[in-house]
Amino acid sequence: MNKKAHIAGILFSLIFGFSFMFSKVALDYVSPMGVIAYRFLIAFIIFEVLRLTKVIKIRFDKKFLLPLFLVAFFQPILYFIFETYGLDKINSSEAGMMIALIPIFVTILSSFILNERPKKAQILFILLSFSGILLIQVFKPNDNTGSTFFGFVLLFFAVISAALFNIASRSASKKLKPYELTYFMMLAGAVVFNLIYLFQLLINNDLGAFIGSINHPEFIAAILYLGIVASIGGFFLVNYALSKLPAHVSSIYANLSTIVAVIAGYIFLNETIYWYHIVGAVMIVLGVYGTARVNFRNQVIKGDKKWLAL
Repeated sequence: MNKKAHIAGILFSLIFGFSFMFSKVALDYVSPMGVIAYRFLIAFIIFEVLRLTKVIKIRFDKKFLLPLFLVAFFQPILYFIFETYGLDKINSSEAGMMIALIPIFVTILSSFILNERPKKAQILFILLSFSGILLIQVFKPNDNTGSTFFGFVLLFFAVISAALFNIASRSASKKLKPYELTYFMMLAGAVVFNLIYLFQLLINNDLGAFIGSINHPEFIAAILYLGIVASIGGFFLVNYALSKLPAHVSSIYANLSTIVAVIAGYIFLNETIYWYHIVGAVMIVLGVYGTARVNFRNQVIKGDKKWLAL
């Protein structure tokens, strides 16, 4: 039993939960694509400094090209592109419900591709966690964004991309270390999203905005969190958890981010917590705990007796 992997799951859910708040701050200064471009550029620069100073060692080997390509292609490239443009065409409540489908698709796809079949009890707990998110999203006040069918299609592809990333990372972790996977994810994100963002600025004849945005302290603080803490720290923890846990167990921790986002909004943005937030949060926590608990018990049965007391 790997206790550290479950701690990693909790930590990345905390990190990504707070990232929603910092993204809101950054969006006051640049476009959604700009936020993504800056966060991955900062993340890659920090990672590259660590590599050049030999704090970490990255293996550049042709035999790793395919697994690295698949991981980086699904996350961050495809996922962030589909999510960014999908969110622009669908209201936030419906988007939240779509994103909550990720653990379910991870469970389905991993059972076929990785032959990691969840127990019936885990399926029920995963559905309970999803229902908690569904409850929060259904009762959350709607926004003024008109939803389109194309928006749903884009968000659906984002869900599939995230699910395939979980599977690709889980498979690649047998050959590569979590920080190596994270390094190449940051590299791919920095190159692709900055090219897209620079092209957008060029079209709008506003290339100067690429440098101009960094004059705002609030924006810098938000991007440093998104780039260093969320991108480097968060995705490293995701890859680490996936290297130790079945994909359907690791992915369920992401649902805790919804609770963290609600609490962060209440504390720092003066947003209101309603009854459905509390009930939904309880359902999410019970679902996550139950999924992990069944995994604990399965490993106890396999001989890890020291966890019997958990």
